[in-house]
Amino acid sequence: MNINRYHIILVTLTIFTFSGCMKDDQWVKSHQSSNLMTKGVFIVNEGNFMYGNASLSFYDPLTRKLQNDIFYNNNGLPLGDVAQSMAIHNNLGYIVINNSGKVYVIDTSDGKYVGKITGLTSPRYIHFISNEKAYISDLYAGKISIVNPITYQITGSIPTPGHASTEQMVQWNDFLFVSCWSFDNKILVIDTKTDQIVNEITTGKQPGGLVIDKLGKIWTLCDGGWSRIGTTPRIPMLQRIDPSSGTVEKSFTLTSDGAPSRLAINGTGDSILFINDGIWKLGITQTSLGNHPYLVTGSHLYYSLGIDPQTSELYLSDAIDYQQQGIIYRYSSLGMKVDSFKTGIIPGSFCFK
Repeated sequence: MNINRYHIILVTLTIFTFSGCMKDDQWVKSHQSSNLMTKGVFIVNEGNFMYGNASLSFYDPLTRKLQNDIFYNNNGLPLGDVAQSMAIHNNLGYIVINNSGKVYVIDTSDGKYVGKITGLTSPRYIHFISNEKAYISDLYAGKISIVNPITYQITGSIPTPGHASTEQMVQWNDFLFVSCWSFDNKILVIDTKTDQIVNEITTGKQPGGLVIDKLGKIWTLCDGGWSRIGTTPRIPMLQRIDPSSGTVEKSFTLTSDGAPSRLAINGTGDSILFINDGIWKLGITQTSLGNHPYLVTGSHLYYSLGIDPQTSELYLSDAIDYQQQGIIYRYSSLGMKVDSFKTGIIPGSFCFK
């Protein structure tokens, strides 16, 4: 009986050792399965820091079918440590894994692994300039990495002196606007033809989310510096930027005791939404935010917000205690609850297909 027990332990250790020595490409080829996915939304579940338990889910709103752990189930490979965001380009999904310092690339039709981008410090978001050029922002690198989405190679970088952190990105014509979030108050403007910073826009403290509306105006959500303890007053705000002049032309001051996050825009590009002790909604021509949220929080602690660009349906995540499976609440464009379901640990972002 003892021999059998030691035999099992030896076999188990051999399997883990063998899998640990194999490259991702070699491992997934022998472990891939097929699971077709059509129209729907990918949910990027962050997982816990240093636990390596990030995961990817997929939800079909038509059938209400949910698939959890699709990266692992289709490839036999863990997603990694803290999955930050995902973007789709040419039917490929680029999943940015923050603490693992890499980007996994999958076929969005079946979730199968196609490649990876490595050599990154603490990647946050990816933005595609063309079929052969993309930018990847970074929390700690002090630069934006330039990569080739086809070869998965880093081809260069854009230094960001004085700005250790770069976050979300939106493009207006040939210019990319990048928020500098951590302890900062700037939005960088990059000429995508030359890969050079051509302007810096001063905003409220810690600008994070960026969206562009149907009139071509850029909106940013500044949390007011909630992550830094100091003596200066904390003033979170929502701001509108004119990209042609590079100036902040409108600011909406938010309550100082909230924690504004997850800026999003509806499918028609005429309403801005974000989380701040409830879901707030602002029409792009409104002059006042009002005194009451669009959706109340209730017993939920909303962690993330995504809006379907086709239907304007809202997807809200509740991370609960940050240890168990999170819950997604789906609402109609009019704010009526449609569905709810459990995903992975800390569902943090949404990517619509």
